[in-house]
Amino acid sequence: MVQITAKQVKELRDRTGAGMMDSKKALVQAEGDIEKAIDILRENGVAKAAKKAGRTAAEGLAEFAVDGNNAVLVEINSETDFVATNDKFVKLVDDVTKAILANKPANLEEALNAPMADSTIGEVITNMTAVIGEKITLRRFDLLSKSDDEVFGAYKHNGGAIVAVATLKGGNEEAAKNVAMHVAAINPEYLDKASVPADELERQKAVFTKETENEGKPEKIIPKIVEGRVNKYLSEICLVDQPYVKDGDMTVAEYAKSQNAEVVAFTRYEVGEGIEKKQEDFAAEVREQMK
Repeated sequence: MVQITAKQVKELRDRTGAGMMDSKKALVQAEGDIEKAIDILRENGVAKAAKKAGRTAAEGLAEFAVDGNNAVLVEINSETDFVATNDKFVKLVDDVTKAILANKPANLEEALNAPMADSTIGEVITNMTAVIGEKITLRRFDLLSKSDDEVFGAYKHNGGAIVAVATLKGGNEEAAKNVAMHVAAINPEYLDKASVPADELERQKAVFTKETENEGKPEKIIPKIVEGRVNKYLSEICLVDQPYVKDGDMTVAEYAKSQNAEVVAFTRYEVGEGIEKKQEDFAAEVREQMK
């Protein structure tokens, strides 16, 4: 029998909102597989669709830059939020972002070797690490491009904790910025239904079917119920189908259409997403929950 740890139970609870015992039973049944345990909880009606995996731990800033038909998003990490607000660090992030956009490197290695201020990006970052006294890391970047009939819109939240760039076909920069603001706030997973991988869609259908069967619904109406639940799920994770954050009476696609535009792409960075934070004493937390 697979040993289930307090850490696994806590992660499952954080992602699903399920109770401690339900989470532990699901993990045992799934032999420790978190994703399978989530499906089991959903099939039994104990939890809804799980939150996206990945916990934010690293500090730092994300930034964007736009130059004509090209744009870039960059994330640079520091060890503490104190350094992330340091003027020298903020300027470093801005300068590195502009240098990456100018040089258009293919990967992180090329980016670190790209020229910047009579040196390279890597050397400048290393020197700043020595000045500030904390490890500074260029974590990732995405170079974006568009055609002449498309427009970029960018939004930065909380000084660079979250940065989003949206690309519209038609419309204007203000409309694209509004869509980018929605992306920053709501964090969609896909652009539209066609962007959802087929295997993910089939997995969701299977989970919703099992969940509906367990509710005791008449067999002949199960497919219709499942279809409705799948469509609702897709509307929650697909950008163009989500209720527009500034006007819930219309979808993002409808907002774009009202601006004579169509949403064609988006990219979103949240500082530290997917980096696991330093672990706490989960055993003590479980003991506290059992009191």
